[in-house]
Amino acid sequence: MKIAIIGAGKWGQALFHAFKEKNDCVITSRTPRDIDGFVSLDVALRYPYLVMTIPAQEVRGWMEKNFKDNGQSILVAAKGIEIKSGAFLNDVYEAFIDGQRLAFLSGPSFSAEVQKSLPTALVVSSKNKTLSQEFCDALPEFIKGYASSDVTGEEVAGAYKNVIAIAGGVSDGLSLGNNARAALLARGLVEMSRFGMSFGAKQDTFLSLGGAGDLFLTASSNMSRNYRVGFMLSKGKNIDDILKELGEVAEGVPTAKALYDIAQKENIYLPIAKEVYNMLYEGKDPRKSVKDLLG
Repeated sequence: MKIAIIGAGKWGQALFHAFKEKNDCVITSRTPRDIDGFVSLDVALRYPYLVMTIPAQEVRGWMEKNFKDNGQSILVAAKGIEIKSGAFLNDVYEAFIDGQRLAFLSGPSFSAEVQKSLPTALVVSSKNKTLSQEFCDALPEFIKGYASSDVTGEEVAGAYKNVIAIAGGVSDGLSLGNNARAALLARGLVEMSRFGMSFGAKQDTFLSLGGAGDLFLTASSNMSRNYRVGFMLSKGKNIDDILKELGEVAEGVPTAKALYDIAQKENIYLPIAKEVYNMLYEGKDPRKSVKDLLG
């Protein structure tokens, strides 16, 4: 397959490393990078398959300004919910191309480990079964791909787990122990399932790689940016300073607000996401949030 990676951050470079094993692969970004295989955006957009690593909050603006529809099929490799509209990423992308040409990548995967070719399993979801299988087949030997048709479920899980990961970082930063973290992840899984199923997602999706697998990884490791956000919150730092120190996008931050707004509008019970929102946007003391959750 002829595949172009759009976005040359850590995740983009990791996916470039993965896909170039079996495919004709190039990579591009706004800032030129000294990478063998780096091309201009115009060249990249002429490739029939695109892998998009653009952060969720920047997608709509990027597509409006840069995208040229040449009939490409797109694999979306970012996760999140658009904060301004509350739209899922499939809805954002479908404003620009047909949903039959869209697929979504999810599952437990730290970019540093993919870059080292360590064993990984991922899910490719799409309304188009043939397309999801094509992208699965294009994955390298060290990545096992599973095709899924539950686009909504995989999207919700991929976005929601980042919010629970912030809570996981808070829990560990406050030294609440293994019992507390296990309870948090278990109830977080229930909460994300409740939210996703209210939008038509399948319950089984949340028990698979894209749900439980990604959640357990992201919410319990310092390699996770969102976990680190929560850990620093627990130490009394404010979110602006945290994001400046982090120097990377932490999608759980805007996603927490998007979830909170949707929950208020649709009357969905999301206690963990609500407390994460309160810590991030209302300045609530993390210890008070823990007390309220236990209450």
